[in-house]
Amino acid sequence: MRALDRTTWTLTWRLARAGGRSGLLATGLAVAAAAISTALLLLCVAANLGFQQRADRIDWRNPLKSASPVAVEAVGTTFSGGTPVTVVDVARLPGRKAPAPPGMPRFPEPGQMWVSPALADLLHRLPADRHPVPGKPAGTLGRAALAHPGELVAVVGHKPDAAAVTAPRVDDPRRPGDTVTPTRVADFTGRPVTNGIGDQYLSLAKIATILVVVPLLVLGASSARLSVSRRDQRLAALRLIGATPGRIAGMTAAEAALTGAAGAALGTVGYGLLLPAAAKVPVAGGSWYAADLWVGLPVLLAVLAGVVGMVVVSALLGLRQVVVGPLGVARRSKPPRMSFLRVLVFVAVIGGYAWITDQNKSEVNGILVLFAVVFLALSAIGPWVVGVLGRIICASAQKPATLLAGRRLLDDPKSAWRTVSGLTLAGFVAGFFALFSVSGTSPWGHPDTLAVAVPKGGTAVVRQEAQQRLQDAGITATVGTSTDWVAMGVGKDTVQVTATVPGGAENLDRARTALVSLVPGQYPITGTDANWSGKLFAEDFSTATLVVLGVTFITAIASAGITAASSVLSHRRTYGLLRLTGTPLRTLDAARLEETLVPVAVLAGGAVLTGVFTAAPLTLDGGSSSFDAGGVALLAASFGLGLVGLLAASALSRPLLRSVTAQPGPHPE
Repeated sequence: MRALDRTTWTLTWRLARAGGRSGLLATGLAVAAAAISTALLLLCVAANLGFQQRADRIDWRNPLKSASPVAVEAVGTTFSGGTPVTVVDVARLPGRKAPAPPGMPRFPEPGQMWVSPALADLLHRLPADRHPVPGKPAGTLGRAALAHPGELVAVVGHKPDAAAVTAPRVDDPRRPGDTVTPTRVADFTGRPVTNGIGDQYLSLAKIATILVVVPLLVLGASSARLSVSRRDQRLAALRLIGATPGRIAGMTAAEAALTGAAGAALGTVGYGLLLPAAAKVPVAGGSWYAADLWVGLPVLLAVLAGVVGMVVVSALLGLRQVVVGPLGVARRSKPPRMSFLRVLVFVAVIGGYAWITDQNKSEVNGILVLFAVVFLALSAIGPWVVGVLGRIICASAQKPATLLAGRRLLDDPKSAWRTVSGLTLAGFVAGFFALFSVSGTSPWGHPDTLAVAVPKGGTAVVRQEAQQRLQDAGITATVGTSTDWVAMGVGKDTVQVTATVPGGAENLDRARTALVSLVPGQYPITGTDANWSGKLFAEDFSTATLVVLGVTFITAIASAGITAASSVLSHRRTYGLLRLTGTPLRTLDAARLEETLVPVAVLAGGAVLTGVFTAAPLTLDGGSSSFDAGGVALLAASFGLGLVGLLAASALSRPLLRSVTAQPGPHPE
């Protein structure tokens, strides 16, 4: 391809080197923007793939019934110190050869127990009367059996006629996958748990990814337009002396590809350095295996290609004016105003989102796609709003700084939008989370009362047995019955037998151990235990909210700082001429600040309302959609920190402004 031949690459390299210190700084800023985008994009992709790998590894605990079984598998969940302990009971059918469960070298013999490393450590530290699962471990489960390194799991072997693998178990819809009735299986492949806590985390990961990725895409695309004035001037001059449009396009693509590739490479290194730290972040009950967060070479190359491609396309999209009208660029003619079509597109997207989400509330993945489209639509209407603000400010300006700010917004709304786009999108995120809350409070039972479901005819026997076991263990407890919905199976033919245990968590765990196998197929649980997954998800949701907001605002501030510095470099000629006419430096600096703060105030406010609007259809199970003190405080804190970061980013580029205007005259390149 002639547009990208050796001449193009050589000329591009020479012009880049000839840009001087300001040219190198602009290139460095573009590389930094691409690097930040790449590193965080890879971490977002890693989190989504990691959750999927976790889910895939525990499919075996949701057994698939077979017509030609070789073994029986049942699953139950008990607790230790409020942490769930998954117990998988297995038995080989007579005369059959059963495969080894995942993470084990062989099928366990009756009476053998294999435990996860975390459970082995817990059993070693706890006294025997507080062990959640009785017995001595015969081996340690491998990673293939576990969702994460800290998971507590035990696999217990039984005879095929043992109560643990023959007594029916009632599934608890509040805890999908925690209880599985004895199932005859041909292998341990299993199937995914539907509508479980894992699906909620996958949905949360997708939402968080959209909220983080869209600002990153804007930052990455903006990096291609850094120091756009300097580049357009060079290319326009080349076009005027005879360079073909293809050659100009090739040089633009080559420069963007070089900076994009350098940034993507640095971002990949950053991702690799952050990987060990990211693996230690606890999510869904535990940290990560580092391998789960490694995206793999194909995905890595795809992300890198995507970042470079995005930078190149963004650069080429801004090339039309140079190719079609190079003389206008050389004379610095005013760019055309923003089309009202952008407003119509935004309104259409919002209207479509409202209608489709109302008609398809159960289709979460489809809603998430529309949600991302709404998020992107903000980037379409943003420059138009900036242009309108420019006209309003120019018409009402009372001070020179305000007039300069208005003219800058009116003359180049796209450039002004690039400076404030990050904080505008961050406002959308803050508005979304201000409405989006998840409650982890348990409405069932009491935290110090254990419960099991018993057939009515056996209530007296079970109560007496429970009282005797607790007494033998030296535990003071009140044994009775209750109608609270804690233990599954309570109905017209069953009664809930309870044991209220004072004295704190240690006594409760001792009582739990004493009552193990009181009723075959059941582990005694409290109301808090019944809601453990909801509580954990609520805590993780709060953490994810802070992380997403933090990443979004950090990206926004970095974007504002990079584009503010680039704007100074791109408009150094204008600033130099203004200084030569006697404009004070403080006036120029005040104008720069106003042209940022005014659009941020207007656009961020609109983005907050848009975020609130889009939150309602995405309320997850157990969530609510109403403002509360926490949501208002979150909004206030987010914008307070965002404003401080914006002012700091502007202050960092002030020395650069002083430098480019301190010369005796402008020196355009």
